[in-house]
Amino acid sequence: MSFARFLFRESGVSWGRRGRGVGGGGARAGSSGAWRRRERLAQSRRPMEILTSLYALLSGGQGINPKIDSVAFRLHCGATTAALLAASAALTTRHLVGNPIDCIHTRDIPEDVLNTYCWIHSTFTVAGEAGAYPGVRGAGTSPRRYGKYYQWVAFMLFLQAMLFYAPRWLWKSWEGGKIRALMMDLDVGVCTEIEKKTKKKLILDYLWENLRYHNWWAYRYYLCEGLALINVIGQMFLMNRFFDGEFMTFGLDVIAYMESDQEDRIDPMIYIFPRMVKCTLFNKFGSSGEVERHDALCILPLNVVNEKIYIFLWFWFVILGTLTFITLVYRIVIIFSPRMRVYMMRMRFRLVRRDNVDTIVRRSKMGDWYLLYILGENLDSVIFRDIMHEFANKLNHNYQHHIHGVPDA
Repeated sequence: MSFARFLFRESGVSWGRRGRGVGGGGARAGSSGAWRRRERLAQSRRPMEILTSLYALLSGGQGINPKIDSVAFRLHCGATTAALLAASAALTTRHLVGNPIDCIHTRDIPEDVLNTYCWIHSTFTVAGEAGAYPGVRGAGTSPRRYGKYYQWVAFMLFLQAMLFYAPRWLWKSWEGGKIRALMMDLDVGVCTEIEKKTKKKLILDYLWENLRYHNWWAYRYYLCEGLALINVIGQMFLMNRFFDGEFMTFGLDVIAYMESDQEDRIDPMIYIFPRMVKCTLFNKFGSSGEVERHDALCILPLNVVNEKIYIFLWFWFVILGTLTFITLVYRIVIIFSPRMRVYMMRMRFRLVRRDNVDTIVRRSKMGDWYLLYILGENLDSVIFRDIMHEFANKLNHNYQHHIHGVPDA
């Protein structure tokens, strides 16, 4: 029975009680009062129904998504993916609106032609200490550092976002909506006792019939967390290759730059993301028929945004990799230590009795524990306590059911 039907039934019962009474006049007065109350109730519920319908539309009709993973995994596949997509969209908009590069033009070459040519072809900086600006000086025999990466930053960020989302996509396909199916709208706990009892019985029957068959389901999730850690580490090396070996120590160089003396410090972000570069133009025939070679100074305002994006990504990837590594160590401890499973279940779900947790962990396997832990994250706390209590009692009375000869985990 839905919540709306429950409210309508309750209001109908109260109307019937008021309507039976003392006579026709009393019945008409009670009917009029009950009608007004129903109208006020309907008016008060309309804004909530509109918001509920709008949320269902925006979420694809799936309602509130259940928690099927850890906080570190959600940060990896949710927050990081969203941040990378937002950065990619911002840079793409900057490419389409305005000039991503501004070059000093001469009267012989139109400004649009100069900017387009230098944007399409590579620009360069020159190594050395002396110069009007870091990387901008007379070339001579000094080595040049060419850069084409700024044309591909938006695409690179989009590719990184897809790589970050891949482990979640894989886990959602393997999970198959199991948690949502087992929840049965018991996350709110507002339903009749008959409906609540029926749904709890369905959950208990599923847990009983599939006892000790959830290990592979849990291990596949742990595999996805391992892929998340590999992805973070791999992307650090990928960006280091993308920036010609300058990214791996980028954050440490920025910290050292901020702590050094103002007279002696050299901004490392200028060398990875130069604001001013040189561009060697195409050869052009002069008025006397000789070949003239044109150089230009160009400003890359987009690199001011790029350096902020990647300094944030450097520190975020370090933090994210550390959190994911700690999570994997925790998973390994959970796999090999039933005592840790009892402790974590007791710490997270205070309403569940310790003897119930001990019984369930002792007579089930790690995958069953993980399924119950995820269910506890999504179900109403009181309902989950009742389910754990009844499940533990069932295990105590019938632990030698259809799996004979299997040792306790």
